[in-house]
Amino acid sequence: MLNLFTSILNFLSNPTIFFTLSCLAWYWIMKYPEKWTPPGVIKWIFLGSLLLLGISLLDPNFRREALKPDNFPIWLLSYSTGFVFWLAMRRAIVNDERVAAGDVTIEKTESDKKVYTWPDLVYSELICMVLGTAFLIVWAIIFKAPLEDPANSGVTPAVAKAPWYFLGLQEILVYYDPWMAGVVLPGMIVVGLIALPYFDRNPLGNGYYTLKERKLAIWLFGYGFFVLWIALLFLGTFMRGPGWNFFGPFEPWDSHKVVALSNINLSEIIWVKLLGVGLPKPWYIREFVGIVLCVGYLAVLPPVLAATVLHEWYEKMGFLRYNLVVNLLLIMFSLPLKMYLRWGFNLKYIVTLPDIGLNI
Repeated sequence: MLNLFTSILNFLSNPTIFFTLSCLAWYWIMKYPEKWTPPGVIKWIFLGSLLLLGISLLDPNFRREALKPDNFPIWLLSYSTGFVFWLAMRRAIVNDERVAAGDVTIEKTESDKKVYTWPDLVYSELICMVLGTAFLIVWAIIFKAPLEDPANSGVTPAVAKAPWYFLGLQEILVYYDPWMAGVVLPGMIVVGLIALPYFDRNPLGNGYYTLKERKLAIWLFGYGFFVLWIALLFLGTFMRGPGWNFFGPFEPWDSHKVVALSNINLSEIIWVKLLGVGLPKPWYIREFVGIVLCVGYLAVLPPVLAATVLHEWYEKMGFLRYNLVVNLLLIMFSLPLKMYLRWGFNLKYIVTLPDIGLNI
């Protein structure tokens, strides 16, 4: 029975299947929040996840990675953010129901319970800081730092991974040029988060938890955080093994595993595979198709969407805000697009200009 269980999960951990299931799970979470937010339901989901984790730990291959001291924060992150997200969504659902019934929000009923910043809030923050520091000290004493031997140029490690909080970024490096994955995309994330208050000027929903008035914003932000970040943390931690190859969570990590992959650029697919000729020397001819696709994706697609499915967005936001928001979203969704292209077609870059360091 355990072998059947591990075989099924190993099959589902194929990166294409795993990521697709993550997207579908997020869609279900946001589409039917009333089905999973009731306390009676979330209790069984929580207990089910603990049972699944407990059964998984019976497998030595899974236990080897899951119980590593430097992987413990991932479990802590998963359950803590999951709890906070559920609590916020539960209050949002209750608030929406109260507003629909003509009642006031939970926050309005708690207005008489407000306290002063000093000393009440500062004291609470001080206590939390002391408890957090004590927790980190105990943690550092119990779990030793996973230090390895001094670097040796004659010995190559089987798999070199970044710290757990950078594993999502390291996974992005697989699909993008280093300067794009390490500088441009993180910079756009920071700029986009800073600009959010200026993009969303809807006065409704301020000061209380609500899903109805912020459903799209919560959907997009949650997709970026839970699917494009935390899911990639799990992918990089438990499914990337020696040689940066994919392994199932219950599959032994064989350092001699060889995967016959030949990553190929779009220009090579067009000119060599489809047309059967050599690559043209002028870069603007060689990369013409890729450049057209990128320009169409970022420059042509936004006005097409504004005239069709996103016409309401365009009317509310105006030309400048609409184009900024849609281009940021298109750049965000380019990551799963590149992931599927790599997994399905071994496509490396859509545009390749190594002379100027521009690889997309």
